[in-house]
Amino acid sequence: MTEMLRRLLARPAGVAALVLVMPPTLAALFAGRIAPGNPKAPAYPTFRPPSGEFLMGTDNQGRAMFALVVHGLATSLVTVVVVLAISVVIGVAVGALSGYRGGLVDSLLMRIVDMVQAVPAFFLAIVAVAVLGSGQDKLILLLGLTSWTFLARIVRAQVLSAKQREFVLAARSLGSSGSRTVFRHLLPNVLPSVVVILPLLASRVVLIEAGLAFLGLGDPNRLSLGYLIANAQPHLQYYWWMSVFPGAMLTCLVLGFNLLGDAFNDLLQRRPAPPLTAGRARARNHVAVSGDSVEVSAALD
Repeated sequence: MTEMLRRLLARPAGVAALVLVMPPTLAALFAGRIAPGNPKAPAYPTFRPPSGEFLMGTDNQGRAMFALVVHGLATSLVTVVVVLAISVVIGVAVGALSGYRGGLVDSLLMRIVDMVQAVPAFFLAIVAVAVLGSGQDKLILLLGLTSWTFLARIVRAQVLSAKQREFVLAARSLGSSGSRTVFRHLLPNVLPSVVVILPLLASRVVLIEAGLAFLGLGDPNRLSLGYLIANAQPHLQYYWWMSVFPGAMLTCLVLGFNLLGDAFNDLLQRRPAPPLTAGRARARNHVAVSGDSVEVSAALD
């Protein structure tokens, strides 16, 4: 982890990404400490500009913009983390199963992926909120169930390529089961591609969540950057800080996540070639490949 962070910081895109993403992330993690109390409760004079007393000013209801922005960041990042977790579980499972099994299973799963991708996630979210009502739990579930498709395609492509490599053929010739081959040998070689996709997926989730909140379709019980930007629209001419600060935080997250994805992509493309064996199995294999036949002699510790 330390070596990867050092290599990431050696790249301008990696440094810029961390500079943009880390402050909002830390503010969201410690939102309850740096902005305690109920941020939605009016407690100050209205329309106060940024000052030493009010770092980001106050809004039209007498609420501190700093507390509103910090708690809005917390809502966005909680949504991102849970949606990514759901997407990784579904996307990796579907992609690995499709790529490894092939045939009818592959065709069926890919048609399901095509159907899910055919409907834009933002449009589907609007319809779902209109039918089922608003709520962060519903939004997270919806985004999680519609954001895994691109991840599944990437994993499938990587598995299709990796399962033809010598160490996988050797493991199967030695009697390794299908599940063991996937988890021990294939997935460790697929995960770097997943790491590249996750920041890009995170920026997409942030934008969808903020867009729904901007349209008034977010969870009314939770603060959101999109809600704060929408609330500032009638006052843009005179009270600029009401939209600038939440908009700046939203821009930092989206731009930072995209730069982080680019940095990871550059980092992993230049990584040294992986060892012949995966899963850190201590085996010494001699593999001779001739046509469609594979001869393996192995001495296991």
